[in-house]
Amino acid sequence: MSHATQKTNLKDKHVVVVGAGGSGLAAARLALSAGARVTVNDLAHKDPAILPPGAAGHFGDHPDALFLSADLVVLSPGVPPLAPVARAQAAGVEVVAEVELALRFLDASIGAVTGTNGKSTTVSLLGELFAATGRPAFLGGNLGTPLSDVVGTPAGGPDGLISLELSSFQLEHVTSLRSEVAALLNLTEDHLDRYDSFEHYCRTKLNVFQNDPAAVVYNADDPLVVAGVADVSSPKHAFSVRSTAAAFHLADGVLRFSDFGLSFPVAEMKLTGRHMMANALAAVGSALLMGVPADAVPPVLATFSGLPHRMSFCGEVGGVRFYDDSKATNVGSVEGSLAGWDTPYVLLLGGRHKGAPYTPLVPVLCDRCRAVVVLGESAPLIRADLAGHLPLHDAASFDDAVRMAAALARPGDAVILSPACSSYDMFDNYKQRGDRFAAVVRALGDT
Repeated sequence: MSHATQKTNLKDKHVVVVGAGGSGLAAARLALSAGARVTVNDLAHKDPAILPPGAAGHFGDHPDALFLSADLVVLSPGVPPLAPVARAQAAGVEVVAEVELALRFLDASIGAVTGTNGKSTTVSLLGELFAATGRPAFLGGNLGTPLSDVVGTPAGGPDGLISLELSSFQLEHVTSLRSEVAALLNLTEDHLDRYDSFEHYCRTKLNVFQNDPAAVVYNADDPLVVAGVADVSSPKHAFSVRSTAAAFHLADGVLRFSDFGLSFPVAEMKLTGRHMMANALAAVGSALLMGVPADAVPPVLATFSGLPHRMSFCGEVGGVRFYDDSKATNVGSVEGSLAGWDTPYVLLLGGRHKGAPYTPLVPVLCDRCRAVVVLGESAPLIRADLAGHLPLHDAASFDDAVRMAAALARPGDAVILSPACSSYDMFDNYKQRGDRFAAVVRALGDT
């Protein structure tokens, strides 16, 4: 089932795109192709050569006059709330997310995924399941390729299947989402530096259910998610790693999708950890509801190895296995990664603080964590929250932290980088942090 879209008439309209990164430039190209006059605006001084032919650039500030002159303002996902944009909106200028602009030009069936943690893994698996059907498929949104880039391709047409990751930032300014399946994975505290309350953040996530999706997939193990979907009128399908009552569930080491006659043993998967099983249940359940044949699922599940920096296996040194979970930049993500971990481990925790306390980690870590190596700007806060519950060790540098964790671990243990913090105190991004972790592990193996 596709949803024929109301294509927005942008001919000769002035579209101002805020943010000159990948999403912003994709939106600019789309608006130009629809006949608009386009200005790309960015606070940073960008090289005009990056602009698509025909677009104007305004770099260095966000002037009121520019936004007030616009017929439409398009926001890139990473753009923070801006007072000049709010003033233009109050004056009657329409403000939309890059995703929203793209949605107005698409006819494909969409599987939309949001949640605090696990989105990228779930969307990537869903995208691979779509590709296995042989139909034109697209994977992107908040992850990877901007949605605007699929407009005009077979995957954006009536036979297309789109696996769409949506962040809360994107969902703030989306109104045209008509998804075949909308999935909500979990809700934990994150981005409290952007939202005035956790409730505000959660409400924004619930925008994924707008315009009555044909089906809703939700996490029955998360009370906030259960409460969030209570008032959604669409048919609901639960997934759970704890309860066999859910439509899609884990039982006795097997993922079960009973309504579709499908089951798959966890032992045959490359993914590891209970949170990854939850992601797999959500992705496969969404795919089945969108018409992916049950017999197409097992080959994909058997070969899908997840994404880099999401509990990625980095090697074994001296009987100790090393895992890079650098993408775990908030407390809820670390809880998900480590709940049910089945061997003792040493944890590397810390970086730049994101606003939430670390105390929720205590019950999870007390189960199997042998020691915590604390690093980065957040070290004093982590130490204050975890002191008296776990053995804590301070590291002088990132490399020192990895070597210290390796020394604290015993054969059969794991060393896990799952920092619960952003990387910006030491690295450009979480990828660079994860790559450095893997490099130090390789060096350990060479000594």
